[in-house]
Amino acid sequence: MEKIRTRVQIKHELGRALLGEFVGTAILVLVINTVVAQNVVISGTSKNALININFGVGLGIALGVAISAKLSGGHINPAVSIGFLALGQLKPIRFLLYYLVQLAGAFVGAALAYLVYRDAINVFDGGNRAVVGSKATAGIFASYPAPHLSAFGGLVDQIVATAFFLFFILHFTDKRNHYPSWTQPLLIGLTFVTIGTMFAGNAGYPCNPARDFGPRLFTFIIGYGTKVWCGDASYCWFWVPIVGPLIGGVLGAYLYQFAIGYHIPAETEYEVVVTRELQPLTKEGEVVP
Repeated sequence: MEKIRTRVQIKHELGRALLGEFVGTAILVLVINTVVAQNVVISGTSKNALININFGVGLGIALGVAISAKLSGGHINPAVSIGFLALGQLKPIRFLLYYLVQLAGAFVGAALAYLVYRDAINVFDGGNRAVVGSKATAGIFASYPAPHLSAFGGLVDQIVATAFFLFFILHFTDKRNHYPSWTQPLLIGLTFVTIGTMFAGNAGYPCNPARDFGPRLFTFIIGYGTKVWCGDASYCWFWVPIVGPLIGGVLGAYLYQFAIGYHIPAETEYEVVVTRELQPLTKEGEVVP
């Protein structure tokens, strides 16, 4: 195994980071899409459906962050990456590369989810892929607005929800707050569970341009038609969960720093001095240990 590891290991740090973002995002979307698919085409609507989805999505985020954290920092979301870019903790070229592999990972995650539930989807919709209506399954993969939601309302929804998310991500990952690294993925996942309970009623709280656009593109390619870009809305929807989270990511990052981060007292560093008491001399200069 060590010989195989030596041969296949990616030596370049950026290459390893891009691999981490790809795999982590693919896992995230695979979990989210399969959780929703199970609810739509098998379990059916129930009073506990949204609770199950919220926790499934949160666990998907926790797993995606955990698996990629050592390689890339576990962003798995362009909105997170742009937040760190805004704070000067990520270079522009790395942000663009992260964005591309996150999109690719989301596309692959959606494809895997479709393969897992293809038979169930076929039984549910009779092979007629629909975006809206009682047999719609496009919502398994990407977000669509509720009938009451305007384009402006959707934009506000995504900006506020994503800013909230970034605020707590920065809080958990700020070293001055002393959260153990192993707890951070779970806390980030639980934060998104909270977001689900707060924002799901408008558009399903995507808050992640890659997680939304990658699967949406996949549904367009496999035959859901051009309606995937707008749904049943009177306006074109697809750009809202792209632009909104990117704005929210920047706002959330700055809000954390100005409201909390800049005000955390600097920790006093103490120099550790090791002392040894003098011991009485015995035989001709020998020191008693």
